[in-house]
Amino acid sequence: MSTSSRSFKSPFKTKSGSKSDKKNQSDSQSNRNIDAPLTFSEKLDRWKRRMSASSSYGTPLKSKGAVKSSNLQKCATESKRRNSFSMRSRRFKSTSPPKAPVRKTKHSPDPMKTPYVPVEQSKAVKESHHIYDEVIEEFGKMTSAPSDEDQRTETTGTLTNPKYSFDDGSTIVSEDGHYLYHSFKSGNQIFTIDRRYSHIRTIGSGAYGVVISAKDVAGPNKVAIKMIPRAFHDEVDAKRILREIKLLKHFRHENIISILDMMPPLAKQVENFHDVYIVTDLMETDLHRIIYSKQTLSIEHVQYFVYQILRAVKYMHSANVIHRDLKPSNLLVNSNCDLKVCDFGLARGITESHDENHYQMADGDPCASMLLTEYVVTRWYRAPEIMLACHQYSKPVDIWSVGCIFAELLARKPYLPGEDYIDQLTRISSKLGKLPEEDLDFVTSEKAKRFMRRLPDKPVQTLRRQFPGTPPEAVDLLGKMLQIHPGKRISVIEALEHPFLRSLHSPEHEYVAHAPFDFSFEDEKLHRVRLQELIWQEVGDFRPTCLPVPQRYYCAQVGDSFVKKLCPS
Repeated sequence: MSTSSRSFKSPFKTKSGSKSDKKNQSDSQSNRNIDAPLTFSEKLDRWKRRMSASSSYGTPLKSKGAVKSSNLQKCATESKRRNSFSMRSRRFKSTSPPKAPVRKTKHSPDPMKTPYVPVEQSKAVKESHHIYDEVIEEFGKMTSAPSDEDQRTETTGTLTNPKYSFDDGSTIVSEDGHYLYHSFKSGNQIFTIDRRYSHIRTIGSGAYGVVISAKDVAGPNKVAIKMIPRAFHDEVDAKRILREIKLLKHFRHENIISILDMMPPLAKQVENFHDVYIVTDLMETDLHRIIYSKQTLSIEHVQYFVYQILRAVKYMHSANVIHRDLKPSNLLVNSNCDLKVCDFGLARGITESHDENHYQMADGDPCASMLLTEYVVTRWYRAPEIMLACHQYSKPVDIWSVGCIFAELLARKPYLPGEDYIDQLTRISSKLGKLPEEDLDFVTSEKAKRFMRRLPDKPVQTLRRQFPGTPPEAVDLLGKMLQIHPGKRISVIEALEHPFLRSLHSPEHEYVAHAPFDFSFEDEKLHRVRLQELIWQEVGDFRPTCLPVPQRYYCAQVGDSFVKKLCPS
């Protein structure tokens, strides 16, 4: 049975992108939109009309006062819109021909020595010259100043040495392909991306970088572009970026975010490659915002969200990948309830042993590489075996996280908001019950066992009383997901077959990965420059023109001279 999405009103509407006002192509100045920017020829035409209205000798200016006043007011309106014209526009706007003749004073010019020129005409001619000079000066400034609402500055360039250049600055990289890019500011970062993507708005920003929404002119859909500045400044973060790129390229699932494109490096040497751009599907919001909004969530909404998460988890586990960081903010949602899992920076590979309940991490000891670098909020969704035993945990850790998200959807608040590891384990024991001695067999640390034995043995409320009004099938599935002992926790396949999800369960739509994911690249010692090379190679799958990766050389001394040698990989 095929699944059907259930529409509901999203509490977070995507704002439409800002659109520039269209210019009026008519030559009539009366039909022109005043807010539209003037071209140089239009400003020059206005100056010429101003001169023709004031250059005839002996003709009073007030005879053409209506035309002059209209033109000056339009110039003033345009000038006032620009900061550089703000002060002069008020002076020009106040200039108008006097209604009465000016009285001759002792400072008036002698008509016998110099030709008589009316005072008002002389002033108008001087003002006209000022207008002309300022138009020329301002036009030079306007060519390099931003003019649209986003205040973006567009440039064009190439990956390699230009072969052909054009008047607009565009450059063809090669005969069979080209890369034109433009730059604009979003948040505190300068984006430099392909011109096929037009900036709409900033979605979010943080320590990792900035995410924007953009319109893809080559397709009908909008996309999200994630910029990671100085991506190789920290090697641990760079490894996460490489891991996430490889995983997203390997996965092809409706409930997992897809990587669509990457921006080619603009550097000519690998060492100068710093910023990474990843283009993915654009989603409207995330589950965290939905949970804490005023949006009403029915049990059908909760059911559909949990089902989609489990579909994605089944696909990941079939590729021998555990996510390890499932939480509401890493679950992207659209207004029609479509859900996609994102952020695979903490994912790890596993190899199954003969005992299906025990797994070994594929990348060695997981504790040193994972526990000290996660965000504090991730602790709320962290399985107890991660905090109690470092050497044996695997697929059940994701099921525990799904159970915590399930409980948060039902209660509209975090289920286990521990302040630290001790408080987290204490809350787990107080809400789910203290583990008996025989269930501590999965804990490998004696110190951790002593801590668990010292926890108070208090009566615990049943989950049905903790979640009143929840259907019994939902409470039953939640209890099986939140089993403290990982060996007793329900598997993802059993969860999909649970009666609570019977109306959505469809084996043909709950497919698995085509092949396990290969984590062997992490066996290599990945230093900064090597990480730059590997991510450059990943970009090449989307942008073949940026390949091959530039080779690295070093200067070696041979006798009394120095030679350039190729660096080993």
